[in-house]
Amino acid sequence: MKKLVLAVAFLVSACGQPAPPAERGYGDDPQLPAPQSSVLPTVNTADAIGWPEGAAPTAPEGFTVTRYAENLGHPRWLYALPNGDVLVAESSTRPEQGGGIMGWIRNSVQRGAGALPESADRITLLRDSDGDGDVDSRYIFAENLNQPFGMVLVGDYLYVANTDALVRFRYTPNSVRTPGQPETVLQLPHRAGDNGHWTRNLIANADGSKIYISVGSSSNIADYGMEAEEGRAAIWEYDVTTEQSRIFASGLRNPVGMSWEPTTGALWVAVNERDMLGDNLVPDYITHVQDGA
Repeated sequence: MKKLVLAVAFLVSACGQPAPPAERGYGDDPQLPAPQSSVLPTVNTADAIGWPEGAAPTAPEGFTVTRYAENLGHPRWLYALPNGDVLVAESSTRPEQGGGIMGWIRNSVQRGAGALPESADRITLLRDSDGDGDVDSRYIFAENLNQPFGMVLVGDYLYVANTDALVRFRYTPNSVRTPGQPETVLQLPHRAGDNGHWTRNLIANADGSKIYISVGSSSNIADYGMEAEEGRAAIWEYDVTTEQSRIFASGLRNPVGMSWEPTTGALWVAVNERDMLGDNLVPDYITHVQDGA
């Protein structure tokens, strides 16, 4: 039986008019509800609770899901190292500073869903020495970061995407702690006090010569003007050798989750779309990313 290591995130769902049946909400011809207009959005947050003892997500045929590790500080992203160690980025949304009534609503919704704990700002290393599917040791691999999320190992360096910068640590195989402070290699677009979509994904190309960084928009729909969106809603490309960077693709509101298609080598990404138009609007989507788009 194959085993999967999962990080479970809690989702916040909007409510109002009844949602369309699942089979009508996606595909080549999705049937979408009409946009709604209201002074204040109607929202209903899910209760944030843990899995009961003995319960687990339903797995596809041929797979099993077991509890690998627990008591982590808001785990958001996982990265498996070549030796089997698993890195966990522990970070969370910070309460918005300002933002008026809409900022207060967003903070209230996220707090009610358990999404506003104090950000741990660290990376934890999990080790299963005997391969039995249970973590037998854990270490604080890196700390005092700034909302770390994406991680990728390229050569002798582990690159980490803080919300405001791409940094790197020198990595020694089987090490359990980073050697000192990270080196900043690229400043990322960031809005102090109210950074909007703060998660930054990382993925490297096949030969490790380039790293791609996803940067979500500063707000829902350019709430603070287009100047605040400069360099945002985009995927950046960083050249490891020349240390140069550029926008690889733009117009992607909040790209979170990149992967290479194994046959064509094309880059794909999941995109979270805008809010507050009503239930199931605007649909999130997965798309092929083209250079210069």
